Amino acid sequence: MPTFVLKNDQDEQPSHPPFIKDVNDRQKEAVLHTDGPLLIIAGAGSGKTRVLTYRIANLLYQKKAWPNQILALTFTNKAAREMKDRIVDLIGEQANRLWMGTFHSIFSRILRMEAEHMGYTRDFSIYDSVDSDRVIKSILQELGINTREVKPQSVRFVISGAKNQLISPDLFGDKFVQSSLDDIAAQVYHRYVERCKKNNAMDFDDLLIKPIALFEQHPDILQKYQDHFRYILIDEYQDTNHAQYRATRLLASAHENICVVGDDAQSIYSFRGADISNILNFREDYPEAVKIPLEQNYRSTKAILQCADSVIKNNKNRLEKTLWTKNDQGEVITVLENYDERDEANRIARSVEELKMRNNLSLNDFAVLYRTNYQSRVLEDAFRRRGISYQLVGGISFYQRKEIKDVIAYLRLLVNPNDDESLLRIINEPARGVGEKTISQLSSLARNQEYSIWSILQDVESTGIYKPAITRIREFVDIIHRTTEKLNELDLTDTVRFLLEETGYVRQFVEEHSHDSLMRRQNVMELLNAISYFEKSSNTPSLSAFLQEISLVTDLDAHDSNEPSVTLMTVHGSKGLEFPIVYIAGLEEDLFPIGGRVGEEVDIEEERRLFYVAITRAEKHLYFSYAKNRFRFGEQIEMRCSRFLDEVDPSVVRTETGATIRQTGSTSRHNRATYISYEQKQSRPAPATDRKQPSPPETTIEYDQVPDDGIWRPGMKVVHPKFGPGQILQCEGSGDQAKLTVFFKQAGRKKLMIKYAKLSLIDG
Repeated sequence: MPTFVLKNDQDEQPSHPPFIKDVNDRQKEAVLHTDGPLLIIAGAGSGKTRVLTYRIANLLYQKKAWPNQILALTFTNKAAREMKDRIVDLIGEQANRLWMGTFHSIFSRILRMEAEHMGYTRDFSIYDSVDSDRVIKSILQELGINTREVKPQSVRFVISGAKNQLISPDLFGDKFVQSSLDDIAAQVYHRYVERCKKNNAMDFDDLLIKPIALFEQHPDILQKYQDHFRYILIDEYQDTNHAQYRATRLLASAHENICVVGDDAQSIYSFRGADISNILNFREDYPEAVKIPLEQNYRSTKAILQCADSVIKNNKNRLEKTLWTKNDQGEVITVLENYDERDEANRIARSVEELKMRNNLSLNDFAVLYRTNYQSRVLEDAFRRRGISYQLVGGISFYQRKEIKDVIAYLRLLVNPNDDESLLRIINEPARGVGEKTISQLSSLARNQEYSIWSILQDVESTGIYKPAITRIREFVDIIHRTTEKLNELDLTDTVRFLLEETGYVRQFVEEHSHDSLMRRQNVMELLNAISYFEKSSNTPSLSAFLQEISLVTDLDAHDSNEPSVTLMTVHGSKGLEFPIVYIAGLEEDLFPIGGRVGEEVDIEEERRLFYVAITRAEKHLYFSYAKNRFRFGEQIEMRCSRFLDEVDPSVVRTETGATIRQTGSTSRHNRATYISYEQKQSRPAPATDRKQPSPPETTIEYDQVPDDGIWRPGMKVVHPKFGPGQILQCEGSGDQAKLTVFFKQAGRKKLMIKYAKLSLIDG
């Protein structure tokens, strides 16, 4: 392979690189642009990775910089490796000397070289979330705060959010405390920072924010790295957070040879702190920036692109571009209307079988995308029953998820108290003060006396175990006894509900209130749905029969990963991938777009971008699917199809019978969640940044008007004399038997009889 070196100014500059013939005109423009800020808006399937790698290769080919003077930042190590390998293929081994990697890996490298300026040594430790939780737990205990009531993970979540917005402990305590959790986090934040410093340790957030402090406190060091990095390239710029934005802007402020590549239409990670304004406002930060849109799509048919374009144009905050392709028009998108989620899963599985056989396709050609992980269960069940091989990407099998295995362990213990493995799994899950030493003593006693651990627990007072632990064990034993009695009094679904309430297993996820914890809660609720469906469909439902069915399903879960298989994954996990045939399942209100079930606000524009990402994964065939009914919390409720189906271009979408989908207008019938626009989110209190924030517009909530006859509706905001403010999620029944399901910010989900609830409506 050729190797190129920098030459003197007098040396003749080389012509365009030979590999430039492999790109289209717009791509060529981006590759050959060298000096000054550059914004590349890379639409889905437009060859973004090729442009990035060719541009870096061209900088080296044109002798603009040594390899180690080019900084390329990515979001995954895999992406960095793939890009570097491609550049090596283009210009030789010198590409291995590029500064290319994730933000965390690159910044930790800088911090190790400059550690003494920050009061650290070069060998500082990097704490992961488990390490951070351990430190936070010890601080909570020092403050006299019960860690069973205030979870270390919840405190870490608040502190992490503050760090990534560059909010210091002092500033957070002065201006950002809005709840009791915030107040506790403010107390912990100071001590946590001090403890990490004392331990010569940084957490993952520190790897992003410490370089900013380093550069701002030591201008000479900033200048050194500004001089060193002559060219900066950032991939997936729409996914950067405020700390990443600030650090890279400092580095680029001298030469402004910064190239960012991204697609505002694929910004889907706000829950991780990503700030779409970074890409939307790039030309405000760099007024001289050249903007190059990559609009030719090499992936999808014209029909699929037409559908995607018709959806994303409903977003007000976007950078203008229109994807086009030389590919065929392709088939229209098919909408599958289903009775419930099991019907949906079965029809998708049947469709896969038929298409595979009719067109002689491989199972690898198929992908099923969904909004949340818990939706995989019914899909997995349907594919297993039909013997269709599948693989779950970006997650584990539904029945292998920790929270599901925990609940199943509880259920097994009810049926078989001698199951020591199930007991050991959940005796301290959720945490109830039974430590590892106590568990070890119980196991030893059981082995020595040749009894089950459950038998030992029946007379735990005589074991000599630490007295506080005995109290907690008695509470655990009482819960199991009471639940066993309920098996004879209640139906199976209500018995499991009782168990979940008594153990506080679901409550822990609500209290943590992070994105991951709420997803775990949804997974447990989906297991409850499975139990309810089993109970309704079985002639002789019993807990032991259900567990036997689950054990058979789990035994069949493993398959050869080398065999062709259908891909099942969330839309978030599908970003960057492509498949010939894609099914998008669960296109219903409160599911896709998600929101309203737990009282949270949702940015509808991000949900729409997520739908856009799902559509643009498809190459040749695309299916939309929704269910008229869906099991929620063990009960079947009526669903409404997603507002996004109202937005797609009807000329490229048909039902299974070939009819045009009905256009009804979304705002007249979608009222369950509070949706906020990008402008509304930006108008909220936020730390000072380098740019002006948009002025807050008038807020319009798309709720139905309250009828004169006083009927309550989902989406209405209410207040209860005991539980405080909340939002109605579901209405059922009539007259004296009418009930409301309400999510209260302070008390969680409650089902109330309207007759006795004493609810008041909150205006607006």
